[in-house]
Amino acid sequence: MSDQIEIRDTVILGSGCAGLTAAIYAARSNLKPLVLEGHEPGGQLSITTLVENFPGWPDGVQGPELIENMKKQATRFGAELRMAHLSTVDLTTTPFTLGIGKDTIHTRSLIIASGASARWLGLPSEQALIGFGVSSCATCDGFFASGKEIAVIGGGDSAMEEALFLTRFATKVTLINRSENFRASRIMLERAVAHPQIEFLHNTLVEEVLGVEEKDLKGLKLFNKKTGERWTLPVSFMFLGIGHIPNARMFEGQLDLDADGYIKTQENVFVSMMGQRIPGVYACGDVQDRRYRQAITAAGTGCMAALEVEKYLEEQGR
Repeated sequence: MSDQIEIRDTVILGSGCAGLTAAIYAARSNLKPLVLEGHEPGGQLSITTLVENFPGWPDGVQGPELIENMKKQATRFGAELRMAHLSTVDLTTTPFTLGIGKDTIHTRSLIIASGASARWLGLPSEQALIGFGVSSCATCDGFFASGKEIAVIGGGDSAMEEALFLTRFATKVTLINRSENFRASRIMLERAVAHPQIEFLHNTLVEEVLGVEEKDLKGLKLFNKKTGERWTLPVSFMFLGIGHIPNARMFEGQLDLDADGYIKTQENVFVSMMGQRIPGVYACGDVQDRRYRQAITAAGTGCMAALEVEKYLEEQGR
């Protein structure tokens, strides 16, 4: 049995830009939203250093600072933040039922802002240098690679797009692929191959990222699976182009997901099952956005979701 049962007007899953923006708007509407911070409190911005493309910060802002300010803004208006993550969910009946460990929460509306987690190589040295030369977002951090030689890891369309974008800044881009063949579409691969600033390494693995002690990426230790050769590639940045994993597995069988697990939305934030909208449930941010994945677009859809919740609850007489 549950230790505690709560009934809320709205619950927000996730505490990144989308979730916290939704919390600000919902709280200002006096909905007293509950924000479950999830496995990665603050989302991807919590591991980002300088953010220079968020409006209103002419000199940039540290990612954790931006998130902390959003939290303060949300709680100022009455949002409740709770360090917890979802263990079970039932969207088949209303109010919707959320399991939080031994506790149960019933909510009349739900905003899913659980985000997407970048795929990493899993190297300790890589993790230690995230934000110090290691990045999973070329759009966010490409400017910092201006005038430098860099590496992009991956062999699909994401890697090709990252590499092509980064040629605007870097003097040279080395695209490192672990296999002989690329998974990228033909047109994307042809564009990358034709670009004079991009070079390719096949059958190559990154064994270590150098510069941990200095907190500044100095190069990559590489291994060629085919030849057995090991060497060091002197680069200043490493960008991961091996995709993202949407944090939506919990909703399999209850919401329409695309082939990669992103929540499908209609008109920006409305979710569905078998093509039919589920009233009172909305998705925003990276969990439903596989294209832009920017803090500002996440915030925008967070705003939309909260406004839809307010309208929905008003229609329900709340």
